Amino acid sequence: MSLAERIHLNFIDSAQTKLAAADKLAPIIADAAERMVHCLIGEGKILACGNGGSAGDSQHFSSELINRFERERPGLAAIALTTDTSTLTSIANDYAYDRVFARQVQALGAPGDVLLAISTSGNSKNVLEAIRTAQKKEMTVIGLTGRDGGEMADLLREGEDVMICVPTVPTARIQEVHLLVIHCLCDCIDYSLLGD
Repeated sequence: MSLAERIHLNFIDSAQTKLAAADKLAPIIADAAERMVHCLIGEGKILACGNGGSAGDSQHFSSELINRFERERPGLAAIALTTDTSTLTSIANDYAYDRVFARQVQALGAPGDVLLAISTSGNSKNVLEAIRTAQKKEMTVIGLTGRDGGEMADLLREGEDVMICVPTVPTARIQEVHLLVIHCLCDCIDYSLLGD
């Protein structure tokens, strides 16, 4: 197989994964977006966290809200908990890496806020700790994961939290759908706040 053929197969696989997930995930993403809009209208904020590529997704999401997505609008309150290296390293050093997001949620989160918790496997210990802390603070949790949802699936509260679980196994495909989900959330937020 040539490299070009391999690349073509990656494109096809990615597109098929997205199409297969569309019907299942659309109403769940809509529910998550509505909860985020409710939070923002109530002058709350959205905190986002994840590791590796999911850290990048957290930052991508928060930048689309703070700055703009497709249209001009006032900035919206969002914080990526993955960006402050002094905070991250001090928490990891003084406590444990499992606490790097939970400590920030404890300090910055408030009842009515939303935590966007991203973990491809659903098993990232520091993301799970952030979820537990957010729940104690009466925040809504939007879990963005894949495969079977991992430990996150057991942790999220039915009716209070939302789990967006990409129904596939390869990490690359899950992450590709995660980016689309983030763009869908941003689009739905803008549409809900600004209309057509």
